[in-house]
Amino acid sequence: MKKLAVIFPGIGYTADKPLLYFCRRIAAERGYEVMVLTYSGFPKKVRGDRERMKESFRIALEQAEQSLGEVDFCSYGDVLFVGKSIGTIVAAKIASESPAKDKIRLVLYTPLPDTFAFPFGEAIAFTGTEDPWVGKEKSPIFGICEKKGIPCMLVSNANHSLESKDSFQDMKELYRIMKETEQFLIKMILLRESDRRVI
Repeated sequence: MKKLAVIFPGIGYTADKPLLYFCRRIAAERGYEVMVLTYSGFPKKVRGDRERMKESFRIALEQAEQSLGEVDFCSYGDVLFVGKSIGTIVAAKIASESPAKDKIRLVLYTPLPDTFAFPFGEAIAFTGTEDPWVGKEKSPIFGICEKKGIPCMLVSNANHSLESKDSFQDMKELYRIMKETEQFLIKMILLRESDRRVI
């Protein structure tokens, strides 16, 4: 079975930073072809500015759609979209409109509320209790996920990078996050392969 993982970075959180770096390594080790998207040209001081956020989304979406224009998602048995921050919104939008939307699964690292405005399928989310992008202790993310039936791992004292002020604690949390991510991949790989055997 052909498998594809597409990485949707954040505005400043590139695919070489811990969450996306290790997730794409795990995907590759599990037999996924990995495609890393890049975007550029964002306005400055986006956080807290609704108009700049909309503009950033437009820029990222346009560049992502251009990069993915020739990709036939229907030719893959399993498709994984991995998003970080604004990348989760772009991933959700593209997944919701894809002809292959039923086979696209999402890993959402520090999703924003707008991510959940789109009807996407199977997903898992990770958010921090000290994330200033979603309101820290008043973050709506966990509640939104609960209502939509999306498993959501809440990382204590973690900011928008899912990091705290304790490096060693962050390494422990990163391991836990990656194990949860891997289990999400494995579960669906086994399910898809089982479905193929039944057919």
